[in-house]
Amino acid sequence: MHAFLRQLLICLLWLWLPVSQAADSGWLRAADNDHASVRLRADAQQKGDTRLLLDVSLEKGWKTYWRSPGEGGIAPAIKWQAPLEMDWRWPVPQRFEVAGISTQGYDGKVSFPITLRGTMPEKLAGVLTLSTCSNVCILTDYPFALDLSAPADPQFSYDFSRALGTLPLKEGLISQLSAGFGGEKLTVTATREAGWQNPELFIDTLADTDFGKPVYRVDGQTLTATLPVSDGWGDAAPDLRGKTLSLVLADSGQAQESRVTVGEAQTSAAPLSLGWILLMALAGGLILNVMPCVLPVLAMKLGSIVQASTTHRRVVRQQFLASAAGIVTSFLALALMMTALRLSNQALGWGIQFQNPWFIAAMVLVMVGFSASLLGLFEIRLSSGFSTFLATRGGNGLVGHFCQGAFATLLATPCTAPFLGTAVSVALVAPLSLLWGIFLVMGIGMSLPWLLIAAWPGLALRLPRPGRWMNVVRIILGLMMLVSGLWLASLLAVHIGQLPTQAFSALLVIALLLATLWRWGWRVALWSTLAAIVALAMTLVLLRSGHTGLTKDRIAWQPLSEEAITAALADNKRVFVDVTADWCVTCKANKYNVLLRDEVQDALSAPDVVALRGDWSRPSETIGQFLRARQSAAVPFNQIYGPGLEQGRVLPPLLDRDDVLQTLTDAKGK
Repeated sequence: MHAFLRQLLICLLWLWLPVSQAADSGWLRAADNDHASVRLRADAQQKGDTRLLLDVSLEKGWKTYWRSPGEGGIAPAIKWQAPLEMDWRWPVPQRFEVAGISTQGYDGKVSFPITLRGTMPEKLAGVLTLSTCSNVCILTDYPFALDLSAPADPQFSYDFSRALGTLPLKEGLISQLSAGFGGEKLTVTATREAGWQNPELFIDTLADTDFGKPVYRVDGQTLTATLPVSDGWGDAAPDLRGKTLSLVLADSGQAQESRVTVGEAQTSAAPLSLGWILLMALAGGLILNVMPCVLPVLAMKLGSIVQASTTHRRVVRQQFLASAAGIVTSFLALALMMTALRLSNQALGWGIQFQNPWFIAAMVLVMVGFSASLLGLFEIRLSSGFSTFLATRGGNGLVGHFCQGAFATLLATPCTAPFLGTAVSVALVAPLSLLWGIFLVMGIGMSLPWLLIAAWPGLALRLPRPGRWMNVVRIILGLMMLVSGLWLASLLAVHIGQLPTQAFSALLVIALLLATLWRWGWRVALWSTLAAIVALAMTLVLLRSGHTGLTKDRIAWQPLSEEAITAALADNKRVFVDVTADWCVTCKANKYNVLLRDEVQDALSAPDVVALRGDWSRPSETIGQFLRARQSAAVPFNQIYGPGLEQGRVLPPLLDRDDVLQTLTDAKGK
């Protein structure tokens, strides 16, 4: 009965309205709502569509609603006297929270630009229904009629253009956008190259779905918004996976309207407890000691043990404690570097210092220097006074052992051991206090073997007595350091080119041969030169066979980009993502142990597989954004997409052939 009376009243008001109306309704107010005024203006003089502008003016403390009001409220609507095709466009809203209810809307003054399409009547009549709320809510009807034959307000075009300026853009604010659903929560991740200051997210409501107030987390250029989801009745949230959301992201006066398909929530570090995170950091640091990239670390350990074999337990304990302190201090220095990079909105990552050619060159010189010293080509002789100072204040040269531990840490960073990738990824997006805690625990984990020998020095003292074998060990360790140094020198090729890199490496080898001639005479220098020539020839043969033999890469790699992933999924194809770097030894291990295997080569060369590779050997903002969007900060990074894995599955840092093949099979779907 109430609805019937309301419709009857509206019809009577239409009949009551004057026959001749202008294209401007003037400011309309209702007797039962003196807190709001509305005005409608039209412009039908131009060819094509009819433009309509709805102005709403609200008194202080009152608000009206966006097209999706949120957890309460009703959006403005117009019921036309005759059916019309209407395109109602909505300015960027605000978020209001009253009594724990989160709503989306407007306060003060707001103008809605509306476009009407099709054949227009001479007189445009309808009823605007507007919901306004303060401590109470009032639903008000405003009947109106506009004479489209009358000229438009001279100010109309300016006001309409200004209203268009309040609409969100279609592009230009964010470069990447994704959404995932899980655990009755929706997670929206967006990347903005300019960073985020005061982000706001507004989502269009789906049927039988309510979104709560977002909780934001900003990490450099990446924004993560998490919203609780319910069905509006307090029951279990509906499954949003596979559904498309319309949303608006705003920040500092700019906004973009986008559509995104909801997928599976990415597995992130958030569900992990602090204890598990720290345990992973401890285990990851410990495993670094046996990774392929730490041969120089093991060499320095053996060298220390050899030198300590004739010393007392107390001296051995001091030396290894100093080395452990060097390791822990280096990890804290890495934490300081990551903190500075985060505060300056720069790229974060494990081992990114190897993207700097000056750092690589310095490490090469230090390693070659260590090698020359172990080979007996020179000895660092200090003044008697300084040597006495170190002996009395430095604990028998403990500074050197401290530096040895610090150097070991720097050499270990090109590797991503199991568990270490997860711990580093959590650390680089966690609060700064947790970042420092995780890096401290990683340092303790890597220093555990050193601490073990410090606790039981007898382990080091059980080595054979000094003899000629020590000279053989020194030569082996020196050659290991030299090979590692030359490998590091090869990383300069991506920065300065192949020819300068080869010239630099040749100069280092020639300098060592000249030092050998000066120190040991022409006979040893001649044999050393012949050995270097043989080693160089064998290396060239191995490299050439690697390009023509079984290790040839037959995969048609394409450049990595979000657009390439989206396009491949749209074509119902599977995607294999490989983010690698020349300085990453773990990446090399994955390449030769897994990716170059015939079975994997055949699988990745299938017609429905797109192989994408990103090279992080040099700084790349695109790859940095790609990794941050997936809560990762280290390479290698591998992920597989497909019809059965639309949101992708991240593989462990150390690849397993069977795991890769099985994940590719799972990506096919049904």
